[in-house]
Amino acid sequence: MIVGEFSKTKVVMMYLDNLAEKDNVDFLEESLRALEYDQINDSAYIQELMGEKSIFPLYINTERTDRVTKALIDGKIAIFVDGSPSVLLTPVSYFDFFISPEDYNVSWLYATFSRILRLIAVLFSICATPLYVAVLNYHYELIPSDLLETLILSRAQVPFPPLIEALFLELAIDLLREAGARLPMKVGQTLGIVGGIVIGQASVQAGLTSNILLIIVALSALASFITPIYKMGNAVRLLRFPFLIFAEIGGLFGISLGFIFLFTHLFRLTSLRKPYALFYPTRQQSVKDSWIRFPLTMIDTRDVQARPQHVKKSAKGISTKHRSDFDD
Repeated sequence: MIVGEFSKTKVVMMYLDNLAEKDNVDFLEESLRALEYDQINDSAYIQELMGEKSIFPLYINTERTDRVTKALIDGKIAIFVDGSPSVLLTPVSYFDFFISPEDYNVSWLYATFSRILRLIAVLFSICATPLYVAVLNYHYELIPSDLLETLILSRAQVPFPPLIEALFLELAIDLLREAGARLPMKVGQTLGIVGGIVIGQASVQAGLTSNILLIIVALSALASFITPIYKMGNAVRLLRFPFLIFAEIGGLFGISLGFIFLFTHLFRLTSLRKPYALFYPTRQQSVKDSWIRFPLTMIDTRDVQARPQHVKKSAKGISTKHRSDFDD
């Protein structure tokens, strides 16, 4: 089909006719034909024009053929845009953004460990700096006395309240990241490493921030890059700022209120009219290959979120019992 009033961009849907749900295909095709925009330069235009108004990405944007082929086998739909190296995959769930194609190249135990680590890292990235602000403002009693003494000494020369101190470092990290992305690769990598060390050390020596917060912000920024899909990492980085405001206003109660809003938003999201958060409503079949990964021989169903025509799939291995010389 042709999309874009002036660009006349060719857009192609790819799916397996015997697996993809017919309603999904018809609805997506109708939505694509209804798009009205002057130019479509990239698949990201389609992603935004298709009604994505959440901080969380509702389509997986990928350049990897192995991820696309797995999605097609699961009954999902791929959207190709002429001139764009990226492909959109739909429908997707929240946990799909924490699954890496490399998870199927390693043992299921290590893959499960990696996925849980990614989820914990995202939670840490969102909560670490807001918890620092909340504890310093409202909950000193939660800090052990020895650690509290160290914390007081590290902030003795800092003239700013915890919120301003945290915002300064968070914005400095984002500034370095943006500057590094705009420069040539080798220069950008050098700027990110050297710039972070120099600015961080200078900020502590100048009394603009404490060394403890510097470590927290650095680890928080590092944790936000662990997601296999870059756009989910962007969402995680943005979430820190409203949570900082919640922490400043209400401490731990404010952070809890922020998570209530966040989960309510996740529960209401849909991807191609399918629930975005797989933990509500719960689908037991999807647990085998979501935030954990079962052995391949036990993953005998496709991703039920896409409502494939054939849910069951072949998942039979060979026996590991072999005759040995000791059996004689």
